[in-house]
Amino acid sequence: MTPVFTPFHHGGSGPPLVLIHGITDTWSTWELVIPPLERKFEVLAVTLPGHAGGPALKGDFTADTLPAGIEAAMDGVGFGSAHVAGNSLGGWVALRLAERGRALSVSAFAPVGGWSADFQERHAFDYFVTQQELVKRAAPFAREIAATPEGRRQATRFIVEDDSLITAEMVVRQLVGAANCPAAIPLVKFAREPGFQFDPDRVDCPVRFIWGTSDQLLRWPETAVRFQEKWFPDAVYVELDGVGHCPQLEVPAETAEMIAGTARLA
Repeated sequence: MTPVFTPFHHGGSGPPLVLIHGITDTWSTWELVIPPLERKFEVLAVTLPGHAGGPALKGDFTADTLPAGIEAAMDGVGFGSAHVAGNSLGGWVALRLAERGRALSVSAFAPVGGWSADFQERHAFDYFVTQQELVKRAAPFAREIAATPEGRRQATRFIVEDDSLITAEMVVRQLVGAANCPAAIPLVKFAREPGFQFDPDRVDCPVRFIWGTSDQLLRWPETAVRFQEKWFPDAVYVELDGVGHCPQLEVPAETAEMIAGTARLA
């Protein structure tokens, strides 16, 4: 059976919290951290525009496309502002929401955009272009791939160091969702020119950066150079020893506590 992708998950009670996934992913990347977070927050986990289950892309892709999509979802559930946590691309969107006055706090897990120009050309964007083609070819065989431990490991080796919490169904959703992500190539084109930028003077809330030391996609600390040296030198930076690119899939309890801890700083 083909997975059904929905635009968002909304539940729990307490202060508002928005969760934002990375490129080619969906809101379900947060499924392991949502239960503990819903005991403390009213949680809105959103799928970005142009991703499986999310709103369709409209017009040219700009720096405002994804933040505006999240703001529309926030407006739909009555969130004027909220604590925000994002992973990878979602970390950049979370920081943009802070620029736009919609974030009470930001937990940015390995956000994109902090790398040097050399890294940007050599690795990150080229990887996504080639990977997208591979995923499209693999997606029809997602269940066969996910049925074996080795298949699950190969499918997730760039996003987690330890795949013990990742189920076969999670791998199927990851592969099928990534293959149905029309935003992937427009995002790469945008990232090359004009690229990910920030105006840190407009960010007026607590910001915490969290990075796995075993991240294979956005390696720590070299891909955080602009965050640490240019944009957010006074922010809190936390290392997760031995953890990969998506802590929410690998150390969900610690991830949930990191998000709650950042919110307590507000």
